[in-house]
Amino acid sequence: MVGRLFICCLMFSMNVAAQENKLALMDQIHQMQQYLDSAAKRKVDARYIEVPAKPWRVILRYKETAFDVDYSNSAGYPAAGDGVDWQLGFKPPTSPSVGIWAGYRGTGVSIAKSLRKKEGTTLSFSTTGAMYGFNFRMRKFEMDEASLTATIYEGDKVEQLDYIGRTGAPVEMASLYLNGYYVFNGRRYSQAAAYNQSVIHHRSAGSLLAGATWYMSSFDFSDAKNAPLMFLSHNIGRIQLHQANIGIGYGYNFVPLRGLVVNAMAMPTLSVYNRVKVHKYDLNYELSEEPTDGYGQWNPETHTWANGKTHKPLPLDDEERKWRNDADAWATDAETEYSALRLNIDLRLGIAYNWRNYFIGAQAQFNKFNYKKDLCRVNLYDAYARVALGVRL
Repeated sequence: MVGRLFICCLMFSMNVAAQENKLALMDQIHQMQQYLDSAAKRKVDARYIEVPAKPWRVILRYKETAFDVDYSNSAGYPAAGDGVDWQLGFKPPTSPSVGIWAGYRGTGVSIAKSLRKKEGTTLSFSTTGAMYGFNFRMRKFEMDEASLTATIYEGDKVEQLDYIGRTGAPVEMASLYLNGYYVFNGRRYSQAAAYNQSVIHHRSAGSLLAGATWYMSSFDFSDAKNAPLMFLSHNIGRIQLHQANIGIGYGYNFVPLRGLVVNAMAMPTLSVYNRVKVHKYDLNYELSEEPTDGYGQWNPETHTWANGKTHKPLPLDDEERKWRNDADAWATDAETEYSALRLNIDLRLGIAYNWRNYFIGAQAQFNKFNYKKDLCRVNLYDAYARVALGVRL
């Protein structure tokens, strides 16, 4: 009897302690919310910027994303009349997606799912205040369409080649975008008013902005079925790009009528860190006009054909695509290089209309990043346009 009484008392005391801890946590959260609310109102001029009474927002978004890669290189000695200048373009169709954003005041997270197969999911996080803003965006997808433009030099003879078609295997793309900015006139100008509607603009105003961006991207076409692409790329099968940019720009909010704001922002940026890492691969095929008979089976463990040779001539006839069935590729080495300063651009347009506790908006952003490694040049264009409908809670 005493034992049962002791256990009941212990359970009661533990329940009381848990309730007290829960109340203490709720009290801390409430204090934090009060601090954020007062800080948001204290740092802005109420004649220009209104901080809504309801702090929570839920936003439904429809988004179209465009991603374009131009990859150029040279093979041989084009300047001496013996080689090839070529440009490979990966430009998948614009990718539609639907997603939801939820957050408190200027801070929230978003997840969007592509409506196309194999074009991935986009995860983003953003936080904004009167004087600052921070955005994080991560995306991964695949594409299997490419365009090739080549200029072939053979002595005095110059031949132009243009091709648009599918790659042998999907090319895997991934990008990570980190951006932060400082608003010099944060009391009267808000970048967030047009992009996440955490505040409402009542008067037109502009401001200088200082920004920094960290951008990472990679594209991987190292599947052995993409052997022709790797041959053109000097056996490069995967490229990883890292770039840090800083810049000074200007943003302006135009308020033609109550509840409506139109924003435009432009920021030229200069890369202060520009790193390119290429991964090279060896293949069991090579570009050659030798006969392809008598090689037998490929042994992936010894990296040799049955006749003892390590490389088999790649059939150039489109009808002979059977080589993809036993094509093999394996990593050999990687090279890292740092290039000179590069000039890039960050452009944004936004519009929002607020009524009662609801709002609608449309936004667009365009980023251009470019890299150079020896004769290899890469231009990346990353852009989106979206429409949004939200409610304050």
